[in-house]
Amino acid sequence: MSRFDEEAKDWDTPESQERAENIADAIKAHIPLSKEMSAFEYGCGTGQLSFELRDEIGSITLADSSTGMLDVLRDKIKAESAEDMNPVKLDLTKDPLPSEQFDLVYTMMTLHHIPETQLILNQFYELLNPGGYLCVADLDKEDGSFHGHDVDNVHKGFDREDLARLVEKQGFTDISFKTAYRMEKEINEQGETKTFPVFLMVAQKE
Repeated sequence: MSRFDEEAKDWDTPESQERAENIADAIKAHIPLSKEMSAFEYGCGTGQLSFELRDEIGSITLADSSTGMLDVLRDKIKAESAEDMNPVKLDLTKDPLPSEQFDLVYTMMTLHHIPETQLILNQFYELLNPGGYLCVADLDKEDGSFHGHDVDNVHKGFDREDLARLVEKQGFTDISFKTAYRMEKEINEQGETKTFPVFLMVAQKE
């Protein structure tokens, strides 16, 4: 069982909900959303971001590799009678791409968990219809204290210019960044806290 499976039932907190709301607001401010748009969320967790966006867009496919997260998500979808939300278990670094393409692909606090950034950007590009939008919300470059210095296989956030170059290399255009949220997180046993900015990157497939 993964850490995310174990933490799924306690994942939704006031802090994580506030983060999702702020990132959703940033997406709404940057993209002309409509009910005609199909959407794909990767690393959806319990679906907090998609629930914040669902009134503005059409059908949503929500993908995650954590069974525990998807179980919680399915319960929430059932409780809300959210028939426009379709959860799927999927790891885009290993599994075949879905046959469907989408008008909007978005991800929140997932990119830093994926070692091969260029690979996942390629998968996002392939999933988008021409003219479709990619939204990535993630950590700015940090010193490793967000996850702890003994945690492997995660990026210590991203330098915006470096990430923009990778996104442009993949073929995306109109790349922009905005600070969408600032997280306060306890970083040691002494209770010391630190602020971690979360950016929203928006890009478009020609």
